[in-house]
Amino acid sequence: MDKQEELKQIMEVAKTWLTDDFDAETQAQVRRMMEADDKTELIDSFYRTLEFGTGGLRGIMGPGTNRMNKYIVAQATQGYANYLNKVAREGGFTTLGKGGQVSVVVGHDCRNNGRLFAETVADVFAANNIKVYLFESLRPTPEVSFAIRHLGCQGGVNVTASHNPKEYNGYKAYWEDGSQVLQPHDQGIIDEVNKVKMADVKRGGNKDLIEIIGGETDYDYMEAVKTVMIDQDVILRQQDLNIVYTPMHGAGRQIVPMCLRSWGFRNIHVVPEQMVIDGNFPTVVSPNPENAEAMTMGMALGTKLGADLVIASDPDADRIAIVCRNNKGEWVIINGNQTCMMFCYYIINNMKRLGKLTPDMYLVKTIVTSELIRRIADRQGVTLTDEFTGFKWIAGRIREWENKRKYIGGGEESFGFLPYDAVRDKCSPSSICLICEIAAYAKDHGMSLYDYLLNIYMEYGFQRETMINIVRPGKTGAEEIRQMMVNYREHPLTEIAGSKVVCTKDFQKLEEKRLVNGAWETKKIEMLLGAKSNVLQYFTEDGLKVSVRPSGTEPKIKYYFEIPATMSTPADYEKATAEAEARIPAIKASLGI
Repeated sequence: MDKQEELKQIMEVAKTWLTDDFDAETQAQVRRMMEADDKTELIDSFYRTLEFGTGGLRGIMGPGTNRMNKYIVAQATQGYANYLNKVAREGGFTTLGKGGQVSVVVGHDCRNNGRLFAETVADVFAANNIKVYLFESLRPTPEVSFAIRHLGCQGGVNVTASHNPKEYNGYKAYWEDGSQVLQPHDQGIIDEVNKVKMADVKRGGNKDLIEIIGGETDYDYMEAVKTVMIDQDVILRQQDLNIVYTPMHGAGRQIVPMCLRSWGFRNIHVVPEQMVIDGNFPTVVSPNPENAEAMTMGMALGTKLGADLVIASDPDADRIAIVCRNNKGEWVIINGNQTCMMFCYYIINNMKRLGKLTPDMYLVKTIVTSELIRRIADRQGVTLTDEFTGFKWIAGRIREWENKRKYIGGGEESFGFLPYDAVRDKCSPSSICLICEIAAYAKDHGMSLYDYLLNIYMEYGFQRETMINIVRPGKTGAEEIRQMMVNYREHPLTEIAGSKVVCTKDFQKLEEKRLVNGAWETKKIEMLLGAKSNVLQYFTEDGLKVSVRPSGTEPKIKYYFEIPATMSTPADYEKATAEAEARIPAIKASLGI
């Protein structure tokens, strides 16, 4: 199809938004795009329908089929409602409400249009005879997950775009166990959403089916967070631990300080400018606590107050970032792998010390998260499973082993951790409380949180984790990425940066090959639900690990490096880091990037 024909078709789609089915403001915006000399905005807004993927929706806000707006949100919700009612009729839920009625929880974070979209979702569900528990105002993503289980619901929706830029909003669909939807229901929902036309959307349902929830659920959630606490005595001794917290203008602003106080911490400070709910995120370039820039105001307040640590949650309060002082008194951001490692190390060692660790307990990490965690778990005799990237797979493992084994923690390299099973998604309130307990434990033993991290490296060895993204936009870029993965499979790497490859894992074939006594042995990789993923991993003789994974949502291919280096004393940390990073060019050369 040539560009003129494509534009003609887009204009025809846009015209359908100039009817009384759409409000006057939307019609005016569409008309402006259609009449503009430059049709770029029109084309981008209407060239496709925003795709409902396995996690839901995410996109730039605005009018059009390829944008996040109340009409696309309503259309998606109608499809989700159709699927929920279909599963209910087929007896596919563990429990249902009175008369077999389906119920859901609906929440939102601080983003622009969040309340409008959440109320739209609630209205469409109610019009489909689905009971809705709608949060009175913004709430953390993990609290929405908690409420689904707590209230015995069959699903839920949280309106959030996590840590994306301010122009974005999104829609996360949840299942009855409080986790994001997994197979086969993810595809089932997608199929139903794709069938729905705008005219099919039901609106104006029974308002009595919408129940507003708030404080009582906050209290129950806060009580659940308290169950994560391992050593109350150390908190009582170090209750004046100096904590600075920022919610990044988002949903953690009330619940996180409340949870910290309920644990016994008394010296809590907040960044006042970032306590303001604002979907424009005026104090940061990007509301992503993984970025050092986003932590600037927190570190400045921490310096002023002599804080022990600075902690942030992202806008929907599922991810965390931790900043502590090094031995020079400088602020250092703890990366996602280090965060997950510290949590797992502390949970194992202190539950064991207090006699709380039992043989049925287990931890979870994702396949691209630090192998040091496996080293810790194996040496301590604790079961650890590897799951695919994305917290829904950790939640899926919890569901698979429910009533069989006891989950005590799981996380991923992208700054997410879950230390209990009352929630089935990343949970910053509980993780923030637990990292403060770890900092209190360290201080009680004459250490900083930074010292505690270095001691783990001294006990289990050092490695530096880093990630490289190779962006290849457009149709040709997608083909180039596909071909890169084909080439890696057709021409297996035998060495990386001068070190022999001794093990490979192909998660698309679910096949592991390991070099044993000079011969390659092959075995099947067992993954949850038998699922597959286009990921390749290489392990070398000297302990290097490389993971290669095309992004499922962006035009990029991701490389995760775990690079070992020598660290003889805690003072060698920076030297070891530099030694590891010096190998990156050779690793890239071996991979052809």
